[in-house]
Amino acid sequence: MEPGTVRPGGRTARVRAAVLRAAGDALVEHGFDRLDLADVARRAEVGKTTVYRRWSTTTGLVADLLDDMAEQSSPRADTGSLDGDLRANARLVAGTLTDPRQGALFKAVIAAATCDDRAAGALRRFYATRIEEWAPCVTRAAERGEVPPGTDAREVIRAVSAPLYYRFLVSGDPLDEPTADRAALAAGAAARAGAYGSWRVVRAHA
Repeated sequence: MEPGTVRPGGRTARVRAAVLRAAGDALVEHGFDRLDLADVARRAEVGKTTVYRRWSTTTGLVADLLDDMAEQSSPRADTGSLDGDLRANARLVAGTLTDPRQGALFKAVIAAATCDDRAAGALRRFYATRIEEWAPCVTRAAERGEVPPGTDAREVIRAVSAPLYYRFLVSGDPLDEPTADRAALAAGAAARAGAYGSWRVVRAHA
């Protein structure tokens, strides 16, 4: 098993929690390029050998941090309508990205993922966890007749967050609640039009 992938209990769990908090603090302050295991150990008040033995590299530590963030992700909303659920998802994403700590963490871990396969895998697992958490919103909408049968629930959820991440990482345009609401409404409208169904379903509704 790779370092940093065990989910321990007791004192070991407390050490892991302290180290991950310290790693998050260091990433927010200095970014991924200046992340140092010895500095993280000092911040967490644990021995350097403990950190090096468990995580071995900074990218391994970032990967574990991402896995922990996925485990701690907020539960999905259930507003009773597709637009309401997608709006809640979009506002959660926007709120996370604009949070001073969380936003800085995301930029740092995305930087790590560009240069390390393990960090990239952890980033993919993080987003897969969030998508799986929210996909049932679309499945329930299909059961209520709000979207066509066969609508790809995961693609709808991806469509909600994609323009928000574009603003966050590329354009630098404002990322606020009205922006989040527009992204949700656009994804919902496209889903109702059949844009996220299988080709057979889309053609049947054309």
